[in-house]
This record gives sequence, C-alpha cells and structure tokens, in this order.
Amino acid sequence: MWIPMLSLTALPHVGGIFGGLITRREVKTWYTTLNKPSWRPPNAAFPVVWTTLYTGMGYGSYLVWKELGGFTQDAMVPLGLYGLQLALNWAWTPIFFGAHKIKLALIELLMLSGTVAATMVSWYPISRTATLLMVPYMAWLCVATSLNYCIWRDNPDPKKDD
Repeated sequence: MWIPMLSLTALPHVGGIFGGLITRREVKTWYTTLNKPSWRPPNAAFPVVWTTLYTGMGYGSYLVWKELGGFTQDAMVPLGLYGLQLALNWAWTPIFFGAHKIKLALIELLMLSGTVAATMVSWYPISRTATLLMVPYMAWLCVATSLNYCIWRDNPDPKKDD
C-alpha cells in the first residue's frame, strides 16, 4: 500500500512543479508591475503553502481511494471531482501568470472553488479525515480568490485601439 499512498500524495505536486516554472519567471517581471493589495502574502510564502496543500489533498485522495477499494465504480464521482478540481488548480497558473489573463483566472478560481466544495461534499461520507484535509485548501482558495479579485480590480486592461 506504500506505492499508491506515495503516488496519490505526490500527484498534485506534478502540476505544482510545472506551474512553479511559469511563476518563477513571471513573478520577477510581469507580476512586479501589478498593483497588489497591502495584505497579500509575501512571495516566499506561496511555495510553502502550496507544498503543504498539495500534500494534504493528495493524501486525502489516497484515503478516499483506499476506503472505496481503488478506482472502482463507487470512486468515480468522488475521485472524478477530485481530478477535475486538480486540473482546474493546475490551469490557473498558466492563465494568470502565463497568459496574463487576470479576469479569466478569477473566473477559473471561482469554478475551482465550487469544484473543491463539491469534492469535499462527496468525500465526507467516505472519509471525514480526507474532507478535513481539504479545509485549509478551501480557506487558501478564499484568500487566493480575494487576491486575484483585487489585482483584477486594481489593474484594468489597457484600452486597445480599434
């Protein structure tokens, strides 16, 4: 059981590593030009926070997987929702940092938050521990959504000449 546990716990980090490559470049250039709220966390906090959140959600997915006997018919909805939220999570960085689409990233974050909530609801009857491991993630998504909103609000798109 060590291989599934380690694999499912590590899986979320895959997208985080690729997202980190995009972020690392843009945080020193484009991101510095944006107006940001005074309450935003320092840049150094983000890798620590995301490592913790990815580990928690990954281990939570393992608990659900184990409780349902693997990738069974019963696991389709709870692990399917988890996979969807993971894909949405991984998509945010290329949208925000890669394409510089702040409004689209905000919309994507709202979709992500709804999908995480649905994942948590589907996990609760299976594993309360797994659900609780998602609570810090949902809390962080509230912070991230607020930050994304403030950045969008305070950095209007430049008008394009027609």
